[in-house]
Amino acid sequence: MKRKGMRAAKLALFCVLAGSCFFLSPNSQSVGGIAYAAAETTAGDNHTIQESFKKAALEFSVPENILLAVSYNLTRWDQHKGLPSTSGGYGIMHLTQFTPEASSKGDNENPEPISYASSHTLDEAASILKLSPEVLKTDPAQNIRGAAALLASYAKETTGRLSADEADWYGAAARYSGSDIEEIATDFADQVYASIQKGEERQTAEGQDVVLAPTASIPNKNTVKKIHLKKQKKSDTEVPKNVPSQFIPAFYQQLSSNPGNYTNYDVADRPKFGPDIRYIVIHDTEVGYDDTLKLFSRSYTASAHYVVRSSDGFVTQMIKNKDVAWHAGNWYFNMHSIGIEHEGFALQGGSWFTEQMYRNSASLVRYLARIYQIPLDRAHIIGHEEVPGLTPANQSAMHSDPATFWDWEHYMELLGAPITDSHGSKKLVTIKPHFKNNEQYVDVEDGNLKKHPSNFVYLHTGPSEDSPIIKDKALPKAGDYEALNWGDKAKAGQTFALAESKGDWDAIWYGGQKAWFYNQNGRMAVRGKAESIITPKKGKGSIPVYGSAYPEAAAYPSDITPKAITPLQYSIPEGQFYPAEKKVKADYYNAKVFTLTPYGVHKMVYGNDEYYPIHFNHRLAFVKASDVDAAAP
Repeated sequence: MKRKGMRAAKLALFCVLAGSCFFLSPNSQSVGGIAYAAAETTAGDNHTIQESFKKAALEFSVPENILLAVSYNLTRWDQHKGLPSTSGGYGIMHLTQFTPEASSKGDNENPEPISYASSHTLDEAASILKLSPEVLKTDPAQNIRGAAALLASYAKETTGRLSADEADWYGAAARYSGSDIEEIATDFADQVYASIQKGEERQTAEGQDVVLAPTASIPNKNTVKKIHLKKQKKSDTEVPKNVPSQFIPAFYQQLSSNPGNYTNYDVADRPKFGPDIRYIVIHDTEVGYDDTLKLFSRSYTASAHYVVRSSDGFVTQMIKNKDVAWHAGNWYFNMHSIGIEHEGFALQGGSWFTEQMYRNSASLVRYLARIYQIPLDRAHIIGHEEVPGLTPANQSAMHSDPATFWDWEHYMELLGAPITDSHGSKKLVTIKPHFKNNEQYVDVEDGNLKKHPSNFVYLHTGPSEDSPIIKDKALPKAGDYEALNWGDKAKAGQTFALAESKGDWDAIWYGGQKAWFYNQNGRMAVRGKAESIITPKKGKGSIPVYGSAYPEAAAYPSDITPKAITPLQYSIPEGQFYPAEKKVKADYYNAKVFTLTPYGVHKMVYGNDEYYPIHFNHRLAFVKASDVDAAAP
């Protein structure tokens, strides 16, 4: 940032015991009973992040540890270069200016616009500081000042004063969560104080070292009483006994006289009524844990069955598994899956994907797989990034989480289903790059190309490092080394048909083309398994691939509009081969209106067409059984 001229504020009070008393500058002003300094720091201030926390804490009479711990639990002290989180949170302090994204229902329809209960703490903070909201988005120091001003105002609400004792800021921390649900707000405050007691330190994505020294601080929980939080009704969770959990229901209400105006999920009674459950989809939140709970507990465009906390693997269930959550952005996969969100940011996986998170998530997945008879393999335990779009445009726009830093090999070991070549076929390869030792050059953001432990291998057009890295038709402009470019990466556990081998290089059939990866001494892959291998029938030339297995138009009753079956931007030429899972009958769950019971309201449609789910490229896909020949591997 460019450095601008500034005038340092003169101190009216000096205190040698940092954090035990506070001061105001001679230029202090007061808004809403809260005294604050006039905005003399500007964008481009050269303070370190640590110094900015200290200065803001003194300026607004907020304990520095509270500021540090609130920020750590929302962003891990990362600025994200002024870009918003999923919930519209900006900067180190996650000040919000929320605009919802497209619905994750994934039915490619445009229902009536929805009213959203939005959070706008960014605008509130900017108003107090008399600055433009854009400044708070991009300037870390001003972002921290804005949050300090808000916390000070929240302390006045909860205790009537600005206490020098950080124990009295529990209510303010709960208020900062932005939720009016007791379980969410107090959980966030609990995590803030847990961070203070434990201490935290890390180097941020911007390369700054930040430290929160441990302090034996016991919160005064009575300070939360004046917020008048709502209690949720207790409900049993569908979680194994060894995993600590709670149930907080996702928002589900009719929002207008139009019965099609509702959000977050659709009721069903799976597997008794509605589609069967075949997949478990692994997500990361791209926002903090409590903020995720807050989003899903109000009218929002997405939801998930479960949310797993980073620090300790605590699980919150928000939707019963019988119901269909809007989580995958593809209605066919939503119909047939359970979605599990993991607190974290895809490009900061190392600091968010903790061992306790992996272990509790794996315990949950083993439990669900046993109940719903889901195979514990990478054809059925998949990342959100492996879910295809329903149309070519959707394929390009689908999410990329949990991306390159989720350790699939470790996760599958925890599931009791390690990636091995036991009983595999020589015709198939399963990627196994050995995460911790597999350091790949990755552009995390803005051309910052560094080696990171990664869960993938790059794919080339030929058997050498000098050959170009492949391009996917859905991502023609993506950079070769971009972390979120899924199109040129084969990921741990994904299985493909072996096309050719030359020296230390193996080629696979991948997205309609031959793609090569370096596999010296077989270190990056093992023999693969699949139900069958498919290839286009002779004489077909090439065949289309799809993002769903929807029924043919003739299968729909007259009162249900047939779902379009649009080929994706790829085709499979004769002579190429792809691993396939068990053939499925086309089906579709018609759920278009708000209802408390699916019976007599929602309908299942079954077609005569049959499809093979295939390992096509980075994402799964479907081919019509009538287009292919299938054989055992």
